[in-house]
Amino acid sequence: MPLPVSRRSVLRGAVLLGTAGALAPTPFGGSAASAAAPGPQSAGTAPTTGSTPTTGSAPITGRAALGRVDQPVIANCATWGARPPSSPVSVVGSRPNKIIVHHTAFPNSTDYSLAHAYANSREIQDLHMDGNGWLDSGQHFTNSRGGHLTEGRHGSLYALLHGQTMVQGAHCVGQNSQAIGIENDGIYVDVQPPQALWDSLVVFCAFTCQQYGIPASQIYGHKDFASTQCPGLLHDRLPELRAAVAARLG
Repeated sequence: MPLPVSRRSVLRGAVLLGTAGALAPTPFGGSAASAAAPGPQSAGTAPTTGSTPTTGSAPITGRAALGRVDQPVIANCATWGARPPSSPVSVVGSRPNKIIVHHTAFPNSTDYSLAHAYANSREIQDLHMDGNGWLDSGQHFTNSRGGHLTEGRHGSLYALLHGQTMVQGAHCVGQNSQAIGIENDGIYVDVQPPQALWDSLVVFCAFTCQQYGIPASQIYGHKDFASTQCPGLLHDRLPELRAAVAARLG
């Protein structure tokens, strides 16, 4: 079995942004302070600055429309102390059609705290921006070993809560403008993830499928699209994940 490689090497990977057909540059790159919100379930930064986005006559809040699956707590970029993107992120003017599950290949920490989840999100962003030269975190969302969810790339949470667009990511070649990428912290080549991570992944995928109208059958692993071990044993459990998500969707 190949030995685990370094964090920097793994997260650098061979992930390319590619070119998407329906992209509109959007200034999500305001400072983290300017995007601050009252709590971790905030909708994050809106697609335009200097105004309050609205749907009809009602102002947008940090909560999604009610559905069968309750919105999980997802800490937005401001909450975990993200750096602003180095350039504006791009928004795809259509819904994603799938979810792609990843593992970070980081060492399996026994610190399951929220503080560690936030620190891990900052480390991933630093590696992606400083090591890979990307404009922001490559993944849309991150799931910690303690089951804490955080927004990855700026604007991903806002798009998810509104369910009509997505932010272009940098997590899987050829899929960055059509798939939501969720990083699960840890390396699962020969061990299973903690139950808290698994339970959080199920809820996240169910909520994302609900928001975007993605069938549970359209949940994949990174190795379905690239020559990689990612997401390790989580890939073997994709049928279980799809069934659990389908059950929650009803």
